Amino acid sequence: MPLSRRGRGSRLAGSRAATSSLPAGRGALSISHAQLLTRRRHSSEQIPPESEPQADFRSGKWLQEPATGDARDSRQALRARMSSKHRICRQEEVVIPYAYDNDSGSVDLELSNLETIKKGSSSIELTDLDIPDIPGLHCEPLSDSPRHLTRQDPLNEAIVDKLIQSIQRGFSGELKGELEKLTFLGSLSSLSRALPYDETTESFIHSHIADIVHTLNVLVQEERPHSLSSLVRQEVFVTIADLSYQDVHLLFGSEDRAELFSLVIKSIITLPSVRTLTQIQEIMPNGTCNTEYLYRQTFQAFSEMLQSLVVKDPYLENLDTIIKHLDPWLQSVKDHERERATAGMTQVLKCLSRHLSLKLPLRFQRLGHLVALMALLCGDPQENVAEEAAESIHYLLHITLRLKYIIHDKKNQQNLKRALTKCREFLELYSSAAKCFYSCPFRIAQVFEGFLDSNELCQFIMTTFDTLKNLNHPCIQRSAGELLLTLAKNAESRFEKVPEIMGVICAQLSIISQPRVRQQIINTVSLFISRPKYTDTVLSFLLCHPVPYNRHLAEVWRMLAVELPSTTWILWRLLRKLQKCHNEPAQEKMAYVAVAATDALYEVFLGNRLRAATFRLFPQLLMTLLIQIHHSIGLTMSDVDIPSGLYTEQEVSSEVTPLCFAMQATKTLLLRTCCLHEFNIMEKNKGWALLGGKDCHLQGVFLLANALLERNRLLAQKVMYLLVPFLNRGNDKHKLTSAGFFVELLRSPVAKRLPSIYSVARFKDWLQDGNNLFRILGLRGLYNLVGHQEMREDIKSLLPYIVDSLRETDKKIVLSAIQILLQLVRTMDFTTLAAMMRTLFSLFGDVRPDVHRFSMTLFGAAIKSVKNPDKKSVEKQVLDSLVPLLLYSQDENDAVAEVMPTCCCFITLYLFFPHLGKKVQGEN
Repeated sequence: MPLSRRGRGSRLAGSRAATSSLPAGRGALSISHAQLLTRRRHSSEQIPPESEPQADFRSGKWLQEPATGDARDSRQALRARMSSKHRICRQEEVVIPYAYDNDSGSVDLELSNLETIKKGSSSIELTDLDIPDIPGLHCEPLSDSPRHLTRQDPLNEAIVDKLIQSIQRGFSGELKGELEKLTFLGSLSSLSRALPYDETTESFIHSHIADIVHTLNVLVQEERPHSLSSLVRQEVFVTIADLSYQDVHLLFGSEDRAELFSLVIKSIITLPSVRTLTQIQEIMPNGTCNTEYLYRQTFQAFSEMLQSLVVKDPYLENLDTIIKHLDPWLQSVKDHERERATAGMTQVLKCLSRHLSLKLPLRFQRLGHLVALMALLCGDPQENVAEEAAESIHYLLHITLRLKYIIHDKKNQQNLKRALTKCREFLELYSSAAKCFYSCPFRIAQVFEGFLDSNELCQFIMTTFDTLKNLNHPCIQRSAGELLLTLAKNAESRFEKVPEIMGVICAQLSIISQPRVRQQIINTVSLFISRPKYTDTVLSFLLCHPVPYNRHLAEVWRMLAVELPSTTWILWRLLRKLQKCHNEPAQEKMAYVAVAATDALYEVFLGNRLRAATFRLFPQLLMTLLIQIHHSIGLTMSDVDIPSGLYTEQEVSSEVTPLCFAMQATKTLLLRTCCLHEFNIMEKNKGWALLGGKDCHLQGVFLLANALLERNRLLAQKVMYLLVPFLNRGNDKHKLTSAGFFVELLRSPVAKRLPSIYSVARFKDWLQDGNNLFRILGLRGLYNLVGHQEMREDIKSLLPYIVDSLRETDKKIVLSAIQILLQLVRTMDFTTLAAMMRTLFSLFGDVRPDVHRFSMTLFGAAIKSVKNPDKKSVEKQVLDSLVPLLLYSQDENDAVAEVMPTCCCFITLYLFFPHLGKKVQGEN
């Protein structure tokens, strides 16, 4: 358990006692080198303490101080057993001036002397007065001179030589017992005092860094990982700190130093809890010292070792490394490990904030990560952890303000001013409840958000998501959800790495079980997807997942919580992803995004959260899905261009096809838009089977279009108007499905309002198209338009093309042409009638019964339509047809045989008894 903030003992490392039998030095130095490490801030102006009450982050002391004794007592008791011949150093006290034991966590944020970090002309307009203070916190003035140190006598050459020899014996592997280990560490620490003025010492230490690191590594590894019974671990921390104060860093740089850093942190963090350590001592008493007290002093040494690393860290490079090594422990699932790591980080930030002397270029790359982590820890279920984290946030805000002040330039000066103003407003709002502010993660996010750049915002989001894996603490998950939502709302326009953020969301959603937190995560996705800047990016990422979507991703699509104005935009952009695939020329394989977008639309319809947008975009949605059905006919997933690696963990089921996705999306669309009648008609008439058939797809389209026109005329009219421009887009399948729906809707009375350029003129082009399906659709459209009297004059201009269609080999084309001509035969001029009759005569011998029968029916209708002045002109043609008609009257097809007598009767009356022919015609 870390130390209590108040009532802590004297600094162990600062007051390190090293025993020595060596003679005194060659004279007293006026001041220790350690004094030079203290920052001389606020030298020209002191800020008096404020009268407002001091913010207390602690609910109480974690441990009570022992009545007597300090760190030296336990060490001296051990060393008292040492023989005098083993004592190589006399007891001297070195006080390092970086511990403020009675401080409760306050820090000066007035920043009254920021001239030392200004950046020339770029900072003229922005002054230190723009930097806000944190209301409600007592601001302790910082001394402009270091704390007075116990004067140290320099070591003479003889002492230096003995210390070097002692250290070299340690290098040779003679450190068998605890006494030898402590002697080695004491010698190394004592020798570090000679670094500032002794070249021999400097040369020796710098040339043996690797040996020192290796030996310390061995010493730490030899300590028992689950108990605390010696001073070695503690002395290692102190030795590293003493060398760090002399600018000899054993924990930064090479791989072996980084390994030592990880090891020393692990050696203290992973110790059992204090309670467990005490229980171990009760079971196996060692009789040397109180375990609880030894732990407290060891952790104090560890904390001050960390502080020694940032006392002189103008580029914040060391801070970045410390965060890297403490990070896994700050997120540990074990409470006592998380508590120790948080306490250590608090001491680091506290020390850094008091000795902050920033220089460019800064190498601190983890600000967003650190802010998110400490903000989440402020909501930790363990009170001690939350209190330590609150204090850390206090110091971190101070550091952040100064950091952003020094790196800002003219381009972002106004942005920084706005952020500072916003920060001041938030802090003033909570000036009377500082503890409440620091215990609320999302309020902390509101304050820091304005100071984080796009990369740091991404770090914040990634870190917050990473903590969602902490399943043992539901309250941390809840805090993370609130934190994400707060940051996404306040900094929505400044994110850049949105795909990476979405990747983390999709990866973490499966491990979040709390419904409230899951909804907060989905709300975060909704915020990103509803902003036009990120919509396409988020959609593209979500569509790059295996289909059918797993239940977590399906829930994202179904539960999108978007404000009403944005629903249409999102659904439209998703629809456009699918439409773009239809606009491309036919490829060998279907684009995967087409299948994924279709499945996404199905999930959106199923969730029904975008209902208003679904109704508004119904025409586009319906036609796009019908076109997707046409494209999907006969395909399997092997015919889809699936991105490599997408199905690495699972195989595509043979039952899953692009067609089934398109079908289920279309059905769900009809149900969600209250088109129950249309849905039932498709069910009763096997319309879905027709839609999915290769040769009968257009029949399914006709059936659905007629059903829609029957019960939802207004909706059908909207679809028809949509199809006017739709027919000019996409490939053949796109155009065929659109045309099929369009021609059926022309039976609507509204069709006569369409300009002929969009109907008759288009059908003229289709009648000349090389694709027979387009010719059939053109004729079907003309047939539907003939029902509108207003359209007949325009259609008559296409009679030559319609008559030419009688010569086609395709049965459907011929029959469609005959159906139109039957409607127009009475309005034809003689030339057209004569040409049509000649063509029909050639069809009398057609082997196709329907063509045979309807051609004769049309021929008879044509005879009746010939006017008296023109009868002589067609007399020969009529006589020539009489004999074939009489022969065909014996046809085996009853339908053909029934038509023949009537036709012959009309011809006879027409030729020989015109007046009787008219009478019969009138009676018929």
